[in-house]
Amino acid sequence: MLKKVFVSPDPGRSRLRFAARAVLGIGLAVVVCGLAGTSLVGAIIGGLAALLALFTVTDATVRGQAVTTALLPVAGLPVLTAAAALHDLPVARDLTFLAVVGAGVYARRWGPRGHSLGVFAFMTFFIAQFLHATTDRLPEMFASVLLSVATAAAVRFGLWCYERRRPAPALPAPPPGTGLARITTRQAVQATAGAGFALVVGQLVSDDRWYWAVGATWWVFVNTTSRGETLVRGFRRVLGTVVGIGLGFLIAVPVAGAPVPTAVLAAACVFGIFYTAAVSYTWMMLCVTLLAELLYGLLGVLGPGLLALRIAETGVGALGAALAVLFVLPVTTHAVTDVWIQRALRCVHACTAEAAARLAGTEGADPAPRVAELEQLLGRVRMSVAPLVHPLSPMHGRRRRARRVLDLLDDCAREIRGLVAVAADPEASHDARLAAACWRVEAAVEALTGKGAATAGPVRAGGTSDARAGGPRAAEPALAHLHDLERALAELAAPLRSPSGSRLAGA
Repeated sequence: MLKKVFVSPDPGRSRLRFAARAVLGIGLAVVVCGLAGTSLVGAIIGGLAALLALFTVTDATVRGQAVTTALLPVAGLPVLTAAAALHDLPVARDLTFLAVVGAGVYARRWGPRGHSLGVFAFMTFFIAQFLHATTDRLPEMFASVLLSVATAAAVRFGLWCYERRRPAPALPAPPPGTGLARITTRQAVQATAGAGFALVVGQLVSDDRWYWAVGATWWVFVNTTSRGETLVRGFRRVLGTVVGIGLGFLIAVPVAGAPVPTAVLAAACVFGIFYTAAVSYTWMMLCVTLLAELLYGLLGVLGPGLLALRIAETGVGALGAALAVLFVLPVTTHAVTDVWIQRALRCVHACTAEAAARLAGTEGADPAPRVAELEQLLGRVRMSVAPLVHPLSPMHGRRRRARRVLDLLDDCAREIRGLVAVAADPEASHDARLAAACWRVEAAVEALTGKGAATAGPVRAGGTSDARAGGPRAAEPALAHLHDLERALAELAAPLRSPSGSRLAGA
């Protein structure tokens, strides 16, 4: 858990910049709300709106991010109005909340923008419960949301837009499907069912803080696809919450809402949320829990009983998510893993073809975007396989096989990066052996993805490949990378297929 945060690489200091900009943007948003004369409640909702604007918007381009940020109030303010209007109508409020949950998850079918707007809409309803919003507070809350989103946008797109100097990342599209075969549709049904369970049981636990259970269910479903991913995320959420509650007794309770210490600690929590989000959900939840405790301290309601209640409600929410993914239109880990592995392998072939075309002097051939896409796809593979390689997984055979697959895919990525680096050399040249090696890579990928009659075996069975026959490896770096890529693809055949011939994902 510690290693993930403090040893995990941070290329270009992206996570550091992401977290530092968040502290700046949210801090300025709170200051602007204060200067506008809003109350403490207005400043809190403004800070949370800025946090969501900086955290949830993940479009590939800066222009797309700006458009999504501008649309956040369009999605959030009507929901805030409904939440406030239904404050004293529990049945209508609960049904509306469940509708927001389902719509928010279903919106993911439209990519990063749909995901961002769905999260913002849900969190707006959640925050309304957190702050006990009523219609008489709506003007102040509207002003806080608009001022904070505008301030966050000014920081992100004006004051510190480090993304402009970087190529747009390749965001892999979700697995295809229609109707109930579409994963986002199934997840929308699952999330609504899980949230319904959490809402009912959460209200039995507490009439005032029941929404914590619904929030726990919702966030367990965010950025997950399969049953296994959701269960692992639920476990990590409970673990992060429990550790955060423990820190709350040591930090938030003694601070007791004192303004200056609370502000400093809240800034540290915000930094932690943004800095750890990409590498450890447990650490992120620890920081989220501690931030919530500090905010309750500001509101004057923090105490040991409240902290114990948060653990109970989080457990209810995680249980609701677990029951939903196990029994309501389940999406198996194996099926999702198979899809992402096949897409990663096809991207390996595309990278190889682009690099070979670059070496051959083809104008416009550029493998760099494909390499970026491969990194994104491998990230999705790791996330999908996480339940199989989790230390608590009882399936030791699958765990060993899954780790072997990840190692070999990392080998493929390393050789692809080396090949692309060679192709970028203006003095590098193309010969017939490169074409033959690229054909063998294509045949190996087709064998592994079931798109051709070729098999991965001949890649190894030939004894001496063209890469080796052509001379010393040091003299032929492109062929050396292709040869090692062939080897990794050939070795992938064993763990990707069980003894009966089925894939790892279906084993």
